[in-house]
Amino acid sequence: MDRIPILRMGRYLLVTIQVDLYDRLALDLESDLVKAVSANNSTGILIDISAVSIVDSFMGRIIGNIGTMASLLGAETVVVGMQPAVAITLVELGLDLKGVSTALNVEKGMALLDSKTGGASASHQNTNTDDDEIDRSE
Repeated sequence: MDRIPILRMGRYLLVTIQVDLYDRLALDLESDLVKAVSANNSTGILIDISAVSIVDSFMGRIIGNIGTMASLLGAETVVVGMQPAVAITLVELGLDLKGVSTALNVEKGMALLDSKTGGASASHQNTNTDDDEIDRSE
C-alpha cells in the first residue's frame, strides 16, 4: 500500500488505518493529512485505528504530531477505536498525545468533533457529492 486513503466528509477528514504502519507510510500519512487540512479548510480529523494492534514510540509520536500540526491549522483531531493493548502501550511509553482527543468509536468520535468545532457532523450537513477521497496524485 502506497498511501493511506484520506476521505473528505464535509468539513472533516476521515482516515481508517487498516494496515500496520511502517515508518515511511506513517510519515507520508502525517504529511498528507496536514496538507489536506490546509487544502480543504478542514476543521476536524477523525482517525480510526481499530485495526491497529501494535504501536511503538514512533507511531505514538506521529499521532501526536498530527494532532499538534492540525491544531496549529485550526483543526481538531480525534482518534477512535483504540484497542486496550494500544492504550496500555502508549501509557507505558509515556506518550502524551497533545492535541489529540479519543473516543470509543466513529459515531462517538464524530459527536466529539461536532462538540469541539461547534457544528453538525459532516454526514448530517453535506448530502451532495463533495464527499470523496482526497486526490494526492500531485
